[in-house]
Amino acid sequence: MTVGNLDKRTGFGLAAGVAAILILRFVVMGGDSSTAAVAPSETVTQAEQRLQHVRQVAATVPGKEVAMKNAAATVETLEKGIFRAETESQAKAAILEMVNNVAKANGVQTRGLDESHSKPISADYGEITVTVSFASDIVQLVNLLAGLADQDQILATSGVHISGGTDKKKILQVHLSVSGLVPRKLLAPEKKGLAGF
Repeated sequence: MTVGNLDKRTGFGLAAGVAAILILRFVVMGGDSSTAAVAPSETVTQAEQRLQHVRQVAATVPGKEVAMKNAAATVETLEKGIFRAETESQAKAAILEMVNNVAKANGVQTRGLDESHSKPISADYGEITVTVSFASDIVQLVNLLAGLADQDQILATSGVHISGGTDKKKILQVHLSVSGLVPRKLLAPEKKGLAGF
């Protein structure tokens, strides 16, 4: 039986591959498989100090949870005064209805909605303002403003324009703007003009 050229080449390639693997394993990678001991990165006192710090931080967690619950309760109480509605138009109607009801309770007849607008005031809240016109004497106006302040909803008088009359009853012509707080999601997204590009 004779060995051909192809078999000789294959044998030499196999022997060279085994030799390369043995050289890599024992010469380059190191022959001993023992692991060196690593010195600790911190001392016992440092570890005890770190443990003490972790315990102190863990001890503050219940207090922070109580503070968080108190803050959530406060926010919930404050947000009871926000006008809740499905749409911005419904919120405007609710604010206008409240203003009209308070005016009617104080003997003032409003002439309907003069104007309204809305604007965002933060990432979570927006403001809707309605303006109404009416004629009243000074006592009715003061009682109307006090009545608006007594409402459970979050309302603010954002503008009052008073024109004096010439009659003997001293009837005033009033344009009253009242703002209410609403969730930001009710407001239409801001339109950006050419300056937004």
